[in-house]
Formats: sequence, C-alpha cells, structure tokens
Amino acid sequence: MMKRMGVEWNLRLLMAERGMFQTTDLVPRLAEYGVNLSREQVFRLVTQPPQRLSMDTLAALCGILECSPADLITVKEVRRQVAKPTATGDTASPASVPPARRVRIQRPQGL
Repeated sequence: MMKRMGVEWNLRLLMAERGMFQTTDLVPRLAEYGVNLSREQVFRLVTQPPQRLSMDTLAALCGILECSPADLITVKEVRRQVAKPTATGDTASPASVPPARRVRIQRPQGL
C-alpha cells in the first residue's frame, strides 16, 4: 500500500463559524486586503480545495477569519490501494473486474 497525503479545505466551515454563509461575503473583504477575485473565483475557492493558492490570498483569508493557515488546511493521509501487476503484466484491480455470476441459458421452445 502506498502512502499519499491529501488536504481538507476548511474555509467553508470557518466562514460558517463566523456567521459568513454566502461566498459573496468574501469578495469585498478580500478586496480590503488587496486581493481582487471575481465572484466565480471566490465561489470555487470556498467550495473546492484549491490546487494552487497565492500567499497573498492565504494571508488575506487568515486575516479575515482571524485564523492560521493550519486552521484552513488539515493535512491527512489518504489510503489508496495500488494495483499489483498480474502474470500477464496487466494492472487490473479487483474493483475493475466484474464479479462472476451463475447464469442459466434457456433455449427457445420448438427448436
């Protein structure tokens, strides 16, 4: 089994704890810190873990929410099964092979 690290993005939770329930609440607050993002960008920032995040945006979020980066991002281990090669060299995992089922084939009447 291979270890892989992932993150939990806690922005929405921290916003809710501070009474901010709409993503548009962040747009003007970020602008006060010099971070100008569109409503769509802020929506994605709140609803999905960002793949890249500028330090200015991270600092602004910490300032707005009065928190640390560790409050926004929780690093955790993600366990993922790695498919082992078979004798033929395939990497078929058990999840990709459908289970065997017993079936009954009936011939049409009169043949």
